[in-house]
Amino acid sequence: MMSSRSYGRFLLLWMGEWISSIGSGLTAFALGVYVFHMTGTATSVAMVTLCAYVPSIVLGPFGGVLADRFDRRLMMITGDLGSAVGLVFILVLMLEGEPSLGQICLGVALSSVFVSLLEPAYKATITDLLSVEQFAKASGLVQLAASSKYLLSPVLAGSLLAITDIKNILIIDIFTFLVTVFAVFAVKRSMNTPKSAAVTGVPLQLFKDLREGWKALASVQGVLQLIFVLSMVTFCAGFLQTLFTPLLLAFTDTRTLGMIESISAVGMLAGSLVIGIFSLKGNIVRLLAVSLGVAGLCFALVGMSTNTALITSAGFLFFAALPFVNTSADVMIRSNIPGEVQGRAWGIIGVLSQFGYVAAYACSGVLSDQVFNPLLQEGGMLASSVGRIIGTGEGRGIGLLLMVAGGLIVFAAFMISGMTSIRSLNKKMK
Repeated sequence: MMSSRSYGRFLLLWMGEWISSIGSGLTAFALGVYVFHMTGTATSVAMVTLCAYVPSIVLGPFGGVLADRFDRRLMMITGDLGSAVGLVFILVLMLEGEPSLGQICLGVALSSVFVSLLEPAYKATITDLLSVEQFAKASGLVQLAASSKYLLSPVLAGSLLAITDIKNILIIDIFTFLVTVFAVFAVKRSMNTPKSAAVTGVPLQLFKDLREGWKALASVQGVLQLIFVLSMVTFCAGFLQTLFTPLLLAFTDTRTLGMIESISAVGMLAGSLVIGIFSLKGNIVRLLAVSLGVAGLCFALVGMSTNTALITSAGFLFFAALPFVNTSADVMIRSNIPGEVQGRAWGIIGVLSQFGYVAAYACSGVLSDQVFNPLLQEGGMLASSVGRIIGTGEGRGIGLLLMVAGGLIVFAAFMISGMTSIRSLNKKMK
């Protein structure tokens, strides 16, 4: 009965975060359109995205430390309300006139700072609420909520912008934060504050606590190797995220591009739904290796051809495999890290695993334009060999780069199968 009540509390918390995720997606889409219309440059849109992304990643470990020092549900309330303050700042500026790009960046950066408080506390709270047997199903639902900002929000935001303006969308998002606060408050009232979350009365000693979080990770070699795998996956996914558009626009139009992206993203929804409905059982390490192998193969197929049907199918299967990769790793980490340091641990894990995206964003353009595309231009070094298989001309170098990245993921899948330390994580879960 207690387990059932705890899972009900998790569902209430999850519903609030799901609504908030949709609201955040509305704002991200609308702000991107607004900034592009205001400046006419993609660089400005990228700058806003960077400001919305980097603070939460850099400050995540410190948020994890605070999540282990204070009541985690109180930290979530603080994070949600603080994130809303950044949106209110932008909204007030828009009501008074047209804000500058710098002011918009300041607002989204402020929201991102408070997200660094929210996310580690949210992940650690899931561990507080649920049993080990419920981790996999919960992870699937969490990924389902996160994917909503890519599946539902763009469609909703596009429809809303046709009948209203960005100010009303910001208001909607602000109210979604309030819904989340009420959900967290309801969960908090029905539970006692865990001892590990109580204020100790001593100085926070952030760097000391971060070292303790790192020691908790470093003490389990398999967990460190898992984090390395996650970083490799996010690195490869970052290439797909940045290069998918120029890859397809080399031989198709924007309408087809949008359709392929939407159908591909549905794969993540489908995978998350399967995990949310059916709890994962059996050998989790084997599931991780198989799902990684499938993801890598499909990733490579995206770059191998200019056939839109093949690309769409491969993209769908790649994104469908990702929730199984994430959930397998999530369950193994949760089951092998002590609960009292999970806030600190998840903050560090967030930085290490997401670093792959940052690295991919930094080098993908240079690699595609300066290295891979010239190889498959007419007369290029690989035009008469590899070019006979995947084609030559504009965008084909990007296809080759994606094939290489997909091959790296497949290689990681084979490595996992032979890593004794990762296989031992599965034994500790039994």
